[in-house]
Amino acid sequence: MSEMKQTDQSRRQFLGGGAKLAAGVTLAPGVMLYTAPVAARPAEQAASSEQRWGMLIDTSKCARGCNACVSGCQSENGWGPESGDEGNSNEFQKAQWIRKVELKNLSTGHVQSLPMMCQHCENPPCVDVCPTGASMKRADGIVLVDKHICIGCRYCMMACPYKARSFIHEALHNQKEHAPRGKGTVEACTLCVHKLDAGEGTTACAEACNAEGHKAIIVGDLKDENSEIAQAVVQYATTQVRADLGLNTGVRYRGI
Repeated sequence: MSEMKQTDQSRRQFLGGGAKLAAGVTLAPGVMLYTAPVAARPAEQAASSEQRWGMLIDTSKCARGCNACVSGCQSENGWGPESGDEGNSNEFQKAQWIRKVELKNLSTGHVQSLPMMCQHCENPPCVDVCPTGASMKRADGIVLVDKHICIGCRYCMMACPYKARSFIHEALHNQKEHAPRGKGTVEACTLCVHKLDAGEGTTACAEACNAEGHKAIIVGDLKDENSEIAQAVVQYATTQVRADLGLNTGVRYRGI
C-alpha cells in the first residue's frame, strides 16, 4: 500500500463513527419538518462531495452574556478550562475553538452578540498556505488539521481572516479520544466531525444553545434540500462574514 493510501485510510479511520438519528423540527408555528434519519458514515468510507455540512446562526436569538456554546464545545472536545492544561498560559495563547464576539453599529449603538469559529470555507486560505497538507478540507466541506503532519509553522493562523485557529503551547493530558490535540500543533473547530460522522447531525455548540432555550444554531447538510438548514437559507436572508473574500463559508449568519 502506498504512503498516500495509508495516510488516506488513517484519516478515514480517525474521522469515522457510527449511529443514526431521526428528528422533527419546527420551522414556524404549526409547521413541522421531519428530517430523514442521518445515516452514520462507516469508518472506511470516504467523505462525499454530495454533502456540504454547514451551520446557520441566528444572531437575533443569540443572547448577550451567554457562553453556552463555548462551554459546550469545551466540554465536548476537551480544550480551555476543561483540559486542565492551560492554567499557566498567557491569555492570548489559550485555545479558542469558538468565541463570542460583539458587533456594534456605530451609527445607532445597536449591539449584537454572535459566536465565531472556523467558517469551514469552500476555498480555505489555511489549506492554500499549509506546506505539509496538514490543513485539509474534506469532500463534504469540513476543514480540519491532521495533527500527524502539522509542523506548527502557524502559516494557517496568519492566513485565516477569522482568527479561528489556535497554537498549542502546553503539554496536554487526558485528551478526548475523538478530539486528539498535541503540543506544537494548530487546532480549530472541527464542526464536531465525530458527531456528524456518527450520524448525530448536530454539534456540541448547537446542543448547548438548544438546552438554554435559545435555538440560535442550526447544523445540517446545505446540499440536502429537505434539511432544515437548506430550507432556512432559501427562506431567509443570510450573510457570510467577509463575503468579499469569496471563500464561500459553510457558516452563515442571520441578522447581521
